[in-house]
Amino acid sequence: MCHIDPNAIRTLFSRAMSGMYRDEVPAYGTLLDLVRLVNEARLEAEPSERARLQELGELDRVSEERHGAIRLGTPQELSTMRRLFAVMGMYPVGYYDLSAAGVPVHSTAFRPLEQSALNANPFRVFTSLLRLDLIEDAELRAEADEVLSQRKIFTQGCLDLIARAEADGGLTSEEAESFVAEALETFRWHPEANVEHALYKRLHEAHRLVADVVAFKGPHINHLTPRTLDIDAVQRLMPERGIAPKAVIEGPPARAVPILLRQTSFKALEEPVSYSDGVTTVDGSHTARFGEIEQRGLALTPKGQALYDRLLAHTRGLVRPAADGSNAAEYMETLERTFADFPDDLETIRTEGLGYFRYSATGKGSSTEDLARDPATLVTAGVLRADPIIYEDFLPISAAGIFQSNLGDEASQGFAANPNRARFEEDLGAPVIDLHQRYAEAEAASLAHARAVLAHAHA
Repeated sequence: MCHIDPNAIRTLFSRAMSGMYRDEVPAYGTLLDLVRLVNEARLEAEPSERARLQELGELDRVSEERHGAIRLGTPQELSTMRRLFAVMGMYPVGYYDLSAAGVPVHSTAFRPLEQSALNANPFRVFTSLLRLDLIEDAELRAEADEVLSQRKIFTQGCLDLIARAEADGGLTSEEAESFVAEALETFRWHPEANVEHALYKRLHEAHRLVADVVAFKGPHINHLTPRTLDIDAVQRLMPERGIAPKAVIEGPPARAVPILLRQTSFKALEEPVSYSDGVTTVDGSHTARFGEIEQRGLALTPKGQALYDRLLAHTRGLVRPAADGSNAAEYMETLERTFADFPDDLETIRTEGLGYFRYSATGKGSSTEDLARDPATLVTAGVLRADPIIYEDFLPISAAGIFQSNLGDEASQGFAANPNRARFEEDLGAPVIDLHQRYAEAEAASLAHARAVLAHAHA
């Protein structure tokens, strides 16, 4: 029995998901076209960057890259979703507590782990689990829990193929195509709610995300995000394509050396929905699905992340961005001014230990003494090169900012920060992977390989 590579299954699934979402949300297709044009223009204007990405094996992934986001309602849904993504070579990385930002969920990101898998297709899904325990109304909590306990978000065909992949160690090509078709049904939009309109309104009043999870048949994909190499250009050009962007780009300001993650989006759609109690049907609407774009930069070390967090907190202490964008210019000016304290050249970031880098031998002649020298000296001497490791993960404040800008000011409510990683991992059925450990291991492995190449040259 010949099993298909999980990377290939992931590509089949991400392309199928993209096609489905493009049919459901036509503005997403417009966004894809715009991002493609901006990326092509950027690479044409900077041939050295194109050559660098090509040499690192990262060029093809840019146009392929997507991330999605879903919100689940029960521990059982989360545990099964973990098994579904594992079939595609995607694993839970990072724990994100969004309650601190006024959103009653906690989350992880399912994504590939190894660099070769990321280069093949870096598709990732930010996956949130609703926290009904944060909703004060005990009666509403009980009703919501009852509704969620009755729904089945996976087809039987999907569950059977997950079990087969686990038992057989993978899927054949034919089985993979069936798996993608069955799994796609979980993420499809359903314009018929599974609650009556009165309950939907109460859920909505508790929190819009509660309504989005509880009131529907499944975790419809609420956005798919292409990666751009120039998010400021996309933000500027969106209105020309009839798309109104959110006023503020989430994350760090524009920099010579991009760091972490910058994101923007267009406003969530108001979509027709019917609500029924089994006897009477009420026509209404629901607002949740939107378009998002991201630009990824250098992954930061704990030291770099702490500096980023401190500067962002200081900025927001001075100016908190309004969901309606009324103070966008003031916020962006303050952000840029504050982040002047974060070094903006690769050499300083590397020597101060603020970011993760991938080392490789340049082929330049070296001496046996070089084998014992530190990486900084070898890079300065031109014996090694250091390329930024791309940040593959997420920022909880940015995610919450995207949610709030699309769902309105009332989407942010006064929840106290309430992280519960142990409970999340129990519901997940597995520990989440530490993202800093992954980056540190990638950097160490690249340095060890580069030193082995130098040693071989002197063997």
